Amino acid sequence: MPDTAELERALSELADRIAALRDAPDPEALPRELDAAEELLRRAMSELARGRRRRDGGSQREQKLLRQVFRALPIPVIIMDTGGTMRRVNNETTRLLGSPAGYLIGRAFPLLVDVTARAAFRQRFAAVLRGDDGASFETRLAHQGRVHTVRLVLSRLRMPGEPQEMIAGVVLPTEVQLPEPAVPAGVPEDAAALAAARRHELLSRLTRLLLDEESLREPVALLRAARLLATETADWVIADVARGGGLVRSVVIGPSDQPVGRLQRMIGEAPPARAPVVDQVMTTGSGVVHEMLADDRLLGGGVLQAMRAGSLLSVPIRTDDEVRGVLTLVRLRDRPPFGLADLGLMEEIGLHLGLATRAQQGFQRRAQAADTLQTGVLPRTLPDIPGFEIAAMYHPGSGMRAIGGEFYDVFPVKNGWGFVIGGAAGRGEEAAAVTAMVRNGLRVLSVWEDDPGQALRKVSDALVVQHTGLFVMAAAGFVRGRKVRLASAGHHPAALLQPGGGVRFSAGGGVPLGFEEGSIPAAEELTLSAGDALVLYSDGLAGSRSPAGENYGEQRLAEALTRCAGQPPDAVVKAIEEDHRAFCGSPAADEVTILTLRRSR
Repeated sequence: MPDTAELERALSELADRIAALRDAPDPEALPRELDAAEELLRRAMSELARGRRRRDGGSQREQKLLRQVFRALPIPVIIMDTGGTMRRVNNETTRLLGSPAGYLIGRAFPLLVDVTARAAFRQRFAAVLRGDDGASFETRLAHQGRVHTVRLVLSRLRMPGEPQEMIAGVVLPTEVQLPEPAVPAGVPEDAAALAAARRHELLSRLTRLLLDEESLREPVALLRAARLLATETADWVIADVARGGGLVRSVVIGPSDQPVGRLQRMIGEAPPARAPVVDQVMTTGSGVVHEMLADDRLLGGGVLQAMRAGSLLSVPIRTDDEVRGVLTLVRLRDRPPFGLADLGLMEEIGLHLGLATRAQQGFQRRAQAADTLQTGVLPRTLPDIPGFEIAAMYHPGSGMRAIGGEFYDVFPVKNGWGFVIGGAAGRGEEAAAVTAMVRNGLRVLSVWEDDPGQALRKVSDALVVQHTGLFVMAAAGFVRGRKVRLASAGHHPAALLQPGGGVRFSAGGGVPLGFEEGSIPAAEELTLSAGDALVLYSDGLAGSRSPAGENYGEQRLAEALTRCAGQPPDAVVKAIEEDHRAFCGSPAADEVTILTLRRSR
């Protein structure tokens, strides 16, 4: 077994011979020096292994020296795992390729091989993995805009401290091709530029898909993105998401032109934690690409073989501060393999997906909060009022889900019943809090107040004192027998529908609640005959516009009500809702509230 002093001498002699070849290239000498470098590397690794087994204090010094030998070898040497991923590179490798070791380590070496030479490289690499002594051949490396024609020697290598065999690649450049001049303006784009444009278009389409309103309202963003990727860039798309302290397989999409239903179900039912590549990406938070699949167990079991997989790419679904899942793409053997450019694009897509899922979850939490708060300002059921029929509807609007500012209520008062309808000038938690204050305040004050106008005035003063910053348009009424005492604080006038189809409106008006202290709502008293119906409605109905820009307004409402003459309140409410939908051409974007009371015949 050679000692380290002999290795140092051999290294020095090899460095001298390589330097001479650089000054006066000799093609016939290249294979000899390549073999010598390979032999020197093997001797260094053997000495390192022997040094690990020694127990004297000199072993660490020898290991350091042998590592220095590896780094200082005058020709490029790359140590790869059986998947072709670079695990060690020496200084000469970084000089040749023009990239630091931190960039190269962890990358797939086959992606450095020129596209035209990859098929031959894969064949020789696979032969070495099967047990051949080694392979020596000429190939081309393309990196940082340069193409290097090199002689490459591949051989299996057992490295100390590594659980599996490695592949050593010893490189001796024979020719360097500089980048081509820039393409003049007006010349058609080459294949690389077209590929880059397609990747940019894919990212743009995915971004538009994730920003779609439905992708935020419903949990469909991940499925839609997977379908797009399966159509545009992969044969199989698998998405695993973090849930309940573990990973759950959420999406599995296979080739649409092949009968893979059974395989697709098997993959969907397989635990993601048993897929080594998924676990690796989830743990490290970094994407990986396997241009050439040497390990059929990356997705667990014999799945990749059953897929007829040729290459695989896996990236984290992440935000800036956490990994939320893993996105895995597979291409079949008859398609070009994934490359570094694909990895970069998919890592960006993984970030987009992570941000989209976080936004969607946040939106769902807000929607649940909206439902909870809305329940606090809308009655669950309407009470029975002797001598009257009541119906109401509330539509939150079809826009982005938010906590609404409109409300209605029906409640008991002294010697009768009270009702209120209104809306805050705003949406969100603050608007819900203000409307809850108005609704609950009216309920409390109606115990002492006989007039709805006085109750509204005191609520208005309370809003001013509380500095809520919002004002509320409201209409309230107290019902006693046939009489309805009606008060308005900046609200639309109520409509009175008579049995014969006639429609007239109340005065309405007044100053909105919370606008100024001491303001007095407009008030009037109505007498309802048998069959008369009082219809109150929100600004979301009267103020809505058609696609042509026309205003719905009181005139159209009166025409709709005329057609409802003699109908019960629930039919009136439904008719107004349908007429409004027809007017808008689609579900209303704004909130709509309608409250109808009819004196029984």
